[in-house]
Amino acid sequence: MPLMPTRTRSRRREQGFTLLELAISLVIVSLVSGGLMMALSARHNTLATSETQHRINNARDALLGFAAANGRLPCPAAPGKTGLESPPGGGTCTNPWDGFLPAVTLGLAPTNAQGYALDDWGNPIRYGITTYGDTDYCAGHMFATTNCLKAAWLNKQAAPDLHVCSSATGMSGNGASANCAAGSTLASNAVAVIFSRGANGGAPPRSLDESANGNVDRLFVSHTQTAAGTANEFDDIVTWLSPNIFYYRLIAAGRLP
Repeated sequence: MPLMPTRTRSRRREQGFTLLELAISLVIVSLVSGGLMMALSARHNTLATSETQHRINNARDALLGFAAANGRLPCPAAPGKTGLESPPGGGTCTNPWDGFLPAVTLGLAPTNAQGYALDDWGNPIRYGITTYGDTDYCAGHMFATTNCLKAAWLNKQAAPDLHVCSSATGMSGNGASANCAAGSTLASNAVAVIFSRGANGGAPPRSLDESANGNVDRLFVSHTQTAAGTANEFDDIVTWLSPNIFYYRLIAAGRLP
């Protein structure tokens, strides 16, 4: 059998080697691209978390400024409405535990078309307020009614009652009687809570802790974020307003005593 010409055998070896190289190169490119995409996604999430925390801090300052100017906190904006507090002028809030930050009332940006303040993932920022009241001094919620706290200041110990827990496990009660489990209470007298539902805020809650921040009660959960897909996935970003900071700002503004 005649031997193949040397040049032909060499060319075929070169062609086979080139195809192998191409296959290896494609695998390497795929791995590198996947790694870059994951790195970019993680970086974007980190930046979005930082920007959202900044917006929540600004919202907290805006709430304190509003209180200094008006002698009360604004009510949360109602779901499916606009970025105005509900009801206008405060009093008995329509959605004290499951409302949104009233960006139009506070003059905050950025907002969506309805006027709800947004986190960096494009989801509305949530806002809850204590429903504590005393009919001897006002008909509505004390901290959302103009100068109601001032009227009660010298005669009544105010008792804001939002609860913030490090875990929803073991929580008890519901509505105005919801309580943290023993050893998990971070605050039991918060005046207001401001929070973002995080990167997965556009989807239904994926864990017990995330669900607790969507329930219609006075209890909220805050802890270090956990990875997506874990048993207790949690990426909410939560800040609450201490009554002592609130009182201090009102005193400094001449709204108390």
